[in-house]
Amino acid sequence: MSKVHPADPPLARISNRIQSVDLLRGLTIAAMIMVNNPGTWSDVYAPLRHAEWHGYTPTDLIFPFFLFIVGCSIAFAYRGKQPEWPTYRKIIVRSIKLIALGIFLGAFLIYPPFVKAWPEIRLPGVLQRIGLVFLLAAPLALHLRSRPLAVVTVALLVGYWLIMGFVPLPDGSLPTYERAPNNWAMYLDKLLLGTHTWQEDYDPEGLLSTLPAVATALIGVLTGRYLIGGTDNKTRTLILAGAALLITGEVWSFVFPINKALWTSSFVLVTSGWALLILGLIYYFTDVRGIEWGRVFRYAGANALILYFLSSFFAKIFGSIPVGDTSLHGYLYETIFVHDFLPGELSSLLYALVLVAFYLLLGTWLYRRGIFVKV
Repeated sequence: MSKVHPADPPLARISNRIQSVDLLRGLTIAAMIMVNNPGTWSDVYAPLRHAEWHGYTPTDLIFPFFLFIVGCSIAFAYRGKQPEWPTYRKIIVRSIKLIALGIFLGAFLIYPPFVKAWPEIRLPGVLQRIGLVFLLAAPLALHLRSRPLAVVTVALLVGYWLIMGFVPLPDGSLPTYERAPNNWAMYLDKLLLGTHTWQEDYDPEGLLSTLPAVATALIGVLTGRYLIGGTDNKTRTLILAGAALLITGEVWSFVFPINKALWTSSFVLVTSGWALLILGLIYYFTDVRGIEWGRVFRYAGANALILYFLSSFFAKIFGSIPVGDTSLHGYLYETIFVHDFLPGELSSLLYALVLVAFYLLLGTWLYRRGIFVKV
């Protein structure tokens, strides 16, 4: 990571008048921190949990929103850039840094030997997926205009559906979308990653499902390009496009279920549809009407990745330090937030919201001092 001074402005300033993208980025990172850090996983409101398998909850929208914004950022940052080796080198280096940081989070222990044994280390993860998606999406955006980029996006979604639903596995068994050995995504993760997955049989950030995740980012690239060009009614177009993707995804889900763990093509369309709808509303109030709001989220969005990393890193530390019969995390939660007059779910949510407030304040402090940490 490197410190970037005001002379080297963050994307929040590069994107200039498109404040809605920066706001959505900050709102998304705040939501990521909130759902990842409840007081206890035993007491969490249903909308703040992931769907068990098929279907989706509001929580399942958060990571796709971030990849969608990664795509928007690619459109802004690489506008006018030439497909040359120095540009590719920066893409590769940034991707490697993201993947390495993600593996570090999964492998780190606060006590000796300080790193998990190799068979226990999870190789996929959120930062790893962001790194791989960036590695694949950025070169495509460098080389392709919007129309061929849209064709590639459709090809990824349709191709993934055909593989997942119709191509027999090596043993001749027909594929399934359920959590079973003859699910192509789970089969390849087991074959190529072995024990290095979140669960014994699958990983929600696995290898094959990264391909449709690239499509999520490419939809973001197309959206970013649209926002920085033309003068027509962008709000209406964003909302209509969002509604079209949402409806198409829901219809597709009848044959290819909406599923975050598999990042199904219907999931890509539904979540991208919601991202466009929400972005369209934010765009109307911020970029069209000029209403100033949510500045703290824009500040946090300027350092989104480092705030996510720190929230995950310190959560792991607080959960590992023993205090009596519990951890430091458990002690703070039970001492400050757990009371007889509060429902367990509310206590758990209040803990998460306090953490969100802390990291928003940290993001504001970094922004106002001109500290922008780039991966």
